[in-house]
Amino acid sequence: MGIIILIIVGGILGWLASIVMRTDAQQGILLNVIVGIVGALLAGFLIVPLIGGGSITAGDFSVTSLLVSFLGAIVLLAIVNLVRRGSVR
Repeated sequence: MGIIILIIVGGILGWLASIVMRTDAQQGILLNVIVGIVGALLAGFLIVPLIGGGSITAGDFSVTSLLVSFLGAIVLLAIVNLVRRGSVR
C-alpha cells in the first residue's frame, strides 16, 4: 500500500514541479511520476540530513517532508533543463 501512495504523491509533486519549471507541456503523466519520486529520493539523501525530519520515501508524509520532496523535484528538473538546453529556464 505504501508504494501506491508514494507513486500518487510523487506524481502530484512531479506535476507541480513541472508547472513551476514550465515543462508541463513537454512531459506526460509517467515522467511526472518519475520526476516526483526521483526528486523525493534526491531530497531524501541530500536535504533531509541537513535540516532533519523524514522523507516521503520513508513513509513520513508531513508538511516538511512534502515541501522538501517538492524542492528536490524542482532541483531535478532544473538539472535536466540545464543539461538539455544549457539554461535552467
